[in-house]
Amino acid sequence: MHPLGGRFKPYLYILPVATVSGLLIYFSIGFTAYASLTDWDGLRRMDFVGLANYRTLLSDRTFWIALRNTLQFLVVTVVVQACLGLLVAVICKERLRGSNVFKAIFFMPIAMAPAIIATVLKYVMEANYGSLNESLRTLGLLGDGEVIQWLGRDLGIWSIIAINIFQWMGFSMMVYFSGLMSIPDELYEAAMLDGAGWWRRLFSVTIPSLRGTTNVLIILGIVGSLKTFDIVWLTTGGGPGVSTHFLGTFLYQARADREAGYASAIGISILVVAFALSMVQIKLADRK
Repeated sequence: MHPLGGRFKPYLYILPVATVSGLLIYFSIGFTAYASLTDWDGLRRMDFVGLANYRTLLSDRTFWIALRNTLQFLVVTVVVQACLGLLVAVICKERLRGSNVFKAIFFMPIAMAPAIIATVLKYVMEANYGSLNESLRTLGLLGDGEVIQWLGRDLGIWSIIAINIFQWMGFSMMVYFSGLMSIPDELYEAAMLDGAGWWRRLFSVTIPSLRGTTNVLIILGIVGSLKTFDIVWLTTGGGPGVSTHFLGTFLYQARADREAGYASAIGISILVVAFALSMVQIKLADRK
């Protein structure tokens, strides 16, 4: 006689939580998808308008600016964080003197709230009274009365990217460091017997062995980039004008303007972009 549940017993324990979570997630997606087909301010009755919100979205210049900024942010942050994170992880693995302190310094920003980091660095980068321009002026790199608009139209997106890299590079470093610890020493010993130097071992042993880790970081980078909001809103607010809008801030602005139906269409578009990018990454990873 088999005990209650048999081999399905472990799944019975998670069934209630999985059911509730699934209902909440898929109900929210379904409701948002329906709301995106309506003219709705979030309070009054929904008026069905079909694909009108999506047609408006595709002709909205701000949407394309936000999409471009989001994709630019995604590509640069994923690549730079991966490269710097791997470099720092490799240095820390060498067990050099002070490497633990080095690792702690890079990991420290992760322990801080993004809102705190964004607020502090906003004042650091402020054009007229920020300490960054004052420091450059002290070093003679800026003349009296000369300022650099770090959060302006031209450099705003790059400043946001720099802030994000500053905060999350330590996360990439720790993930890569954990991956490095799982690589068998025998692989390095065999490479050394074949006469491989440090750089050859890095590109022939270390990086290929961390392919799975890199794929995970790319997926996390895609998801994180598409939901970026706090850093942008607290530093530039999407401005000047709409020059630094991201998809997340664009959605928030639409909802704040009581355009709930239009905001829902933006939300569904973010979901589609996230799904498409994730599928492309998974396909590329499987092909390799």
